Amino acid sequence: MAVDYNRIGKRIAELRKSRGMTQASLAEKAEITNNFLSHIERSYSIPSLETLVRICDALGVTPDAVLLGTATEQSAYLADEFTGKFQACTPAQKRFILDMMDALNRENLR
Repeated sequence: MAVDYNRIGKRIAELRKSRGMTQASLAEKAEITNNFLSHIERSYSIPSLETLVRICDALGVTPDAVLLGTATEQSAYLADEFTGKFQACTPAQKRFILDMMDALNRENLR
């Protein structure tokens, strides 16, 4: 299976634009130069795996959104992972987790 770097670049650009981000703002958040991001979006340059992960983090998506076009938000991905693990807990463990979440949320409100 060949990697379609042109499609990857287009997905990055589409995700960036859908979030109202400029190339400059995404590049800054991903800790790369604006010029390099521009080259990635136009498939003139191929990002390293580390750079691709930083771009995904800055966009708030998992790498599959860029690599495969599967629009998975990080928060949705984490919610799915949490739900799966939570369902495997005993009722006592679930109560403990909910109490901890309540405590964390109260702390965030301060």
